[in-house]
Order: sequence, then C-alpha cells, then structure tokens
Amino acid sequence: MARQLDEQIAGRFRVGQRLRVLDVGMGQGTQALRLARAGHQVTGLERDQKMISVAREALAAEPEGIRARMRIVEGDGQDTGVHFLPGSFDVVLCHGVLMYVEEPDPLLAGLARMLAPGGLLSLLVRNGDALALRPGLAGDWPAALAAFDTTAYRNRLGLDVRADRLADLTATLAGIGAPLHAWYGVRVLTDTAADDARPPADVETLLAAEERAGRTDPYRAVAALLHLCGVRG
Repeated sequence: MARQLDEQIAGRFRVGQRLRVLDVGMGQGTQALRLARAGHQVTGLERDQKMISVAREALAAEPEGIRARMRIVEGDGQDTGVHFLPGSFDVVLCHGVLMYVEEPDPLLAGLARMLAPGGLLSLLVRNGDALALRPGLAGDWPAALAAFDTTAYRNRLGLDVRADRLADLTATLAGIGAPLHAWYGVRVLTDTAADDARPPADVETLLAAEERAGRTDPYRAVAALLHLCGVRG
C-alpha cells in the first residue's frame, strides 16, 4: 500500500514538495513516520492511548529533523473540524478506520473538508464485495454463504466490524467533492497467511506479485482490502 500511495503522491505533486499530511487513526504511526522521513510535515490523529504511546516512543528514536516534522494530536477522526481548519492539508490518510465506524459518511465528508483543492484522500477499507472469499478458502461454507448478503464481519481481533463496497464509496466520494481517482486491491494473494507467518526469503518477489495483483483486474476486485484515492475538486 505504501508503494501505491507513493505512486499517487508522485503523480499529483511536484518532486520535492513538502506536503502537509494528516493521518487520521494513525495507529502506531507507521505511515506517518514514513512520510515524515520522506520530508513531509505530518500530523497524526489518534485516540487510542496505547497506540499514541507506541507512536511517541518510535518518534522519539528519530533524528531531530524528523521529530520536528511530525506532531501527534489526541483525538477522534470524526472531530477533525475541532482540531484543524478546512483546507489545511494536501494529503489526508484514513487507513483501517472506516470498518470501526457505523456511519462513515459524516467522517468522510469531514476528511474531504480538510483537503486543499487538488488534495489527495487515501482510504484503506475492508472490501465488502469479497467477504465470502476468506471463509470459502478456509472451507467454512455456512460463513461463506452468509457473507454474500452482508457487509458485517468479525475481524482477526475478534471484533464485529463492517466492510465497504466499492460502488458505495465511489458514490460517497463523488458526493463530498473528492471523486475517486484510482483504486487498488491490498492483500490479494496473501490474505490467508497467518498473522505470525515468517516472510519468505524472497520477500521482494512476493511484494512484486502482490502489487501487480492489486492493480490488475479481476484480481484486485477480490482483495481483502481496498485502497481508494480521491482527489479534492
């Protein structure tokens, strides 16, 4: 997904431009730190105290220049208007968050308002059109049948959450003024791997195959996750 994001940033902004990035639900700060290391000014928004502690510890280990380019704000993604002015960011990330939000449209509208004209909105969501695939491949036929008629599922953490369908998000993004510009599949070939699986010796070949599948039809349509990129008009 990082490669996909970098591709979209490179295609929209001039080389060397220091972008203003907002990472909503930044978790432990993996993407936020990566972008700060690349020279961008990054704000991470997170409400989970454990994740904030992990992110702050990781940031503290970075050189001073990188620490100066990143700040961490405690808060909820649904309250971006409380923390930031409209149009304050060139790139807004919201990765792995929508599945925990019962009504995502207000959150998405708020994220779009944070973008400057021409800004990039990057979403990572559970693919509601492929929920039957994982239980089907595992031979759980009742669960596979049930998954065709719902966007609800239980994730690997044991939490009951929700997925999004590509067509629905496409319509939502158009309605909030950040129409879909590009989309990719994520975890197309590797979704059934165990969480604690060791990476293969030839991990670069694995990543190349996964990246190729994530941008190729029909494979990307059955990915476990979808990476959608909208552009603010």
